[in-house]
Amino acid sequence: LPAHFKKDREVVLMAVKENGHSLHFVDDSFKKDKEIVLIAVKQDGLALKDADESLKKDNEVVLKAVKEHGPALEYADESLKKDKEIVLIAVKQDGSALEFADVSLKKDKEIVLEAVKQDGFALEFADDSFKKDKEFILKAIKQNGGALECADNSFKKDKKIVLEAVKKNGSALEFVDVSLKKDKEIVLEAVKQDSRALEFTYENFKKDKEFVLMAVKQYGRALEFADESLKKDKEVVLMAVKQDGLALEYADVSLEKDKEVVLIAV
Repeated sequence: LPAHFKKDREVVLMAVKENGHSLHFVDDSFKKDKEIVLIAVKQDGLALKDADESLKKDNEVVLKAVKEHGPALEYADESLKKDKEIVLIAVKQDGSALEFADVSLKKDKEIVLEAVKQDGFALEFADDSFKKDKEFILKAIKQNGGALECADNSFKKDKKIVLEAVKKNGSALEFVDVSLKKDKEIVLEAVKQDSRALEFTYENFKKDKEFVLMAVKQYGRALEFADESLKKDKEVVLMAVKQDGLALEYADVSLEKDKEVVLIAV
């Protein structure tokens, strides 16, 4: 905004209504103006960052901000990060807002449950006791299998939980205990869900033509993670480049010169 407009209330109101982030550029006097700040955070919760400190302690302003964008909780006064009503609304909007809640509320079962239901990865910010709680782990991985990363190591060896995780997100195989990376059922589910999970499998599966064919059929560039012997296998490479011509980059040099392979790749 031109300097003279930054002090013009009518212009400022119009600006923050259109884009809450405009609060950053206005005269400081308006950052203390509750009406203007309410309009700004309603449009963009993160505008709370630029509000005057007095309004970061205002229940109504902070509620409006976290309803629009849960992680705006980061900019609330510390006293409101202990307010269960505000934190609940924030994590229901975006589970990752749990990161900014007071430590006392990271131990609150209701709040953590709502957070992981909305975003499984919110488990990362919960009290450690929840990372050892099977009920919470299952809720988290049902929302996003990758939340297995945040779980206690004992669950990374639990076949039932690991199966749930890789069915939701094949790449969760990265966080599985090494003993289960050798389990054919688990690896099959992981690769079926996300072919890139081939990267995290036990080496024997990278040499298994059946597995690699299934992977490259879905995602050609999974060829990158196949054993070198299969990068020379024309059937495998043809399947890969048919799905994605760029997979040719990972084929053995002998097949990069094969006319049939190159024609399908391009």
